[in-house]
Amino acid sequence: MARPLDWHREGLIWPHREASEFVNAGGARWHIQRMGSGEPLVLLHGTGASVHSWRDVMPILAQTHEVIAVDLPRHAFTTGHPPDSLSLVRMAGELARLLQALEVSPAGIIGHSAGAALALQLALDHGYNGPIVGLNSALRPFPGIGAQLFPAVAKLFLVNPFVPRIFSGSLARDDKAAEFLKKSTGSVIDDAGTACYFTLFRNPAHAKGALAMMANWDLPSLKARMGRVSNPVLLVHSDRDAAIPLDWAREASGWLKTARLEVLPGLGHLAHEEAPEQAAELIRAFLTAH
Repeated sequence: MARPLDWHREGLIWPHREASEFVNAGGARWHIQRMGSGEPLVLLHGTGASVHSWRDVMPILAQTHEVIAVDLPRHAFTTGHPPDSLSLVRMAGELARLLQALEVSPAGIIGHSAGAALALQLALDHGYNGPIVGLNSALRPFPGIGAQLFPAVAKLFLVNPFVPRIFSGSLARDDKAAEFLKKSTGSVIDDAGTACYFTLFRNPAHAKGALAMMANWDLPSLKARMGRVSNPVLLVHSDRDAAIPLDWAREASGWLKTARLEVLPGLGHLAHEEAPEQAAELIRAFLTAH
């Protein structure tokens, strides 16, 4: 059985370790980080990432807000969620239970990549009506046959117990992991963030969680309901995103009647890690306006 990440071993390198808490909710043990005071903001990372991706954005936003970053189910140091909790609808329900346990009503939700889809699902299913900021959002389903093929392939990998271990083993060398990160995102990030991604890539349990999330992510159903979203939405997208083309973001922004699209030049999919001050300023300005 794949061993999950150990907070007292792998977690020693995690940024803002002193801000970490472990919270029991819905039968699971969530890892979150909290800092600052004021109205609460919730930060949701993308598939395969963790709270570390917000390491430089959090302190900036914490100057004016209480900021809560969450390790999503079966990702990084959050444990205890069953495999069937990784669908978009189920994960939104799990997150709603966590926020209830924390007694937090967000003044804003910021989601990166798949985290933006999760924020919209919270709005649709759980009554969240505040501002949403999507950073390099993964909202557009794969075109054509890819919409059916991609989840099917992920599910095929998921049922083979060797695949997560093979995937994590193939990225065990630092140079291979760095090459994968740059090619897949178009971003070059700092050593602290890179070290955390290396640690995640090497862990089969985390890899299995990311595969399960991809296998169960139903973007076509979300797309069909996006026109009902009434929250103010800011979509921030980079023109060098190697994971999600800017044209896809432009198309997705048209499905949201309250959305505005802001383009960041010269950055990749991990733009908020490459240019945290710029990302934080866009977030704060949008929250102030709404």
